[in-house]
Amino acid sequence: MAASSWVVEGTMENFQQVVVDGSRERPVVIDFWAPWCGPCRALAPLLEKLAVEKDGEFLLVKVNTDEQQDLAQSFQIEGIPAVFAVRDGKMVNSFTGVMPEEELREFLASLGPVGVAPPPELTPLEVAAGLEATDPAAAGTAYRAMLATESHDPAARVGLARVVLLQPGREPEARALLTGVDFGDFSPEAQRLNAVLGLRDVPHADADLAAVQPATTAEGNLALARILAARGDYTGAMDTLLAAADDDRQLGRTTVRELMLKVFDVIGVRSPQADDYRKRLQKLLY
Repeated sequence: MAASSWVVEGTMENFQQVVVDGSRERPVVIDFWAPWCGPCRALAPLLEKLAVEKDGEFLLVKVNTDEQQDLAQSFQIEGIPAVFAVRDGKMVNSFTGVMPEEELREFLASLGPVGVAPPPELTPLEVAAGLEATDPAAAGTAYRAMLATESHDPAARVGLARVVLLQPGREPEARALLTGVDFGDFSPEAQRLNAVLGLRDVPHADADLAAVQPATTAEGNLALARILAARGDYTGAMDTLLAAADDDRQLGRTTVRELMLKVFDVIGVRSPQADDYRKRLQKLLY
């Protein structure tokens, strides 16, 4: 570790003073690392070099996850190096893995100068939500950090479930996140994600898809549509449902319509796309 007053070791005992209180004077960057971690050894010199170079523009707090397991657990660290930026007692940005020096400088610059508070709208939730499109892993880490403080936070639970569902096989974790809490204003999104989980109950591996392609009957198209919906290809699923309804109007009025409505629950019941496919199905059937 670099010999600098701007690079310190973080522990559970000094966390409140060094990180939380310290972040009210200048940005604090927390680096969760371990001696055996190769990427950590690649990132550490860059962070320490910049801490010395910036000379007080931010404080670098090094947390050895082997020695500070309770602190790492409170942040729900899943991979290292994991870096968090804190200002005014709130986490404002984060990333996981090694970042090139140029991008690291941009990351630090985004924290703002000493003595200038971050934009008031930059809440932990907004930071996490903003990361979803560009760095889902970092978004997941940010949501887990929120849940470490408040395990029943509905916004963090919904956000983390949304990120978790980007990865196959993690449906049980998403279901657990979406139960046992009053979601309040986040109920519509929780219901949408539960609709996604409902569609995914159908086996939808590549082998399952290959087994029903090409579909040549109404029932075959219905089976194909179920798998496409489970895989997240909602447009493909709805097009295939229209083909099934065109082949068998009775099936279209029952099972096809029911599955179409479930897809609407995911894409938005009153979304332009749902309205379009609703009209197309009605035109076929009536």
